[in-house]
Amino acid sequence: MEETLSGKIAVVTGGTRGIGRAIAERLLREGAAVAVCGRVPENVQAFLKDCQPGADRRLLAEAADVSKLEDVRRFFKTVDARFGGLDYLINNAGIGVFKSVADLTPDEWRRTIDLNLSGVYYCSHEALPRMRQRGAGYIVNIGSLAGRNAFAGGAAYNASKFGLHGFSEAMMLDHRYDNVRVSCIMPGSVDTDFGARAGTAPWKIQPEDIAEVVAMLLRMPARTLISLVEIRPSKPHKQ
Repeated sequence: MEETLSGKIAVVTGGTRGIGRAIAERLLREGAAVAVCGRVPENVQAFLKDCQPGADRRLLAEAADVSKLEDVRRFFKTVDARFGGLDYLINNAGIGVFKSVADLTPDEWRRTIDLNLSGVYYCSHEALPRMRQRGAGYIVNIGSLAGRNAFAGGAAYNASKFGLHGFSEAMMLDHRYDNVRVSCIMPGSVDTDFGARAGTAPWKIQPEDIAEVVAMLLRMPARTLISLVEIRPSKPHKQ
């Protein structure tokens, strides 16, 4: 295992809250430079206010919607200007709209697919040439067990996460000989305010637990790839 991630450069999408924030804070503590984006400018400013004092010049945060290609390109150019390269991409940004197919609007469908799936493609498409230039890289996609197990009311979310799982595996096969590793983390219930299925409960996975797994993956020797990680609460709520 690598002793440290110090000196590496990471992008974390959806990094101002929840799982993304926990990952960004963990990578900062590990000594990495971290660029975070989020859709809501107020959340970006709040994140900077909380994290800036201890992070000094190793932290960049900018408002960007990864479902919009022009936002993604602008954000990565800002990362280039600030840090001069990229080693890690953590595709975490996502939304959940939980309705039956009959009740789900076309706009809600498009918004879910655009952010949860197309946004991962846009960011990965920008990251890969930068990683090739540095000779190596690592892309970690935050998926969901909903990408393997469908549930009523989850049509858009399930479709986006099933697609993300397939996209992750194909990208891994495409770029393994470019020295770019790709992993997909598939959590179950995480204790965040995500979507309509949110709710605090002591049995849920904590965002810091997901951040621990990300750090572990990034430390793995270059010869080894853990391509898929399923994470479940140890003792889920009994029905």
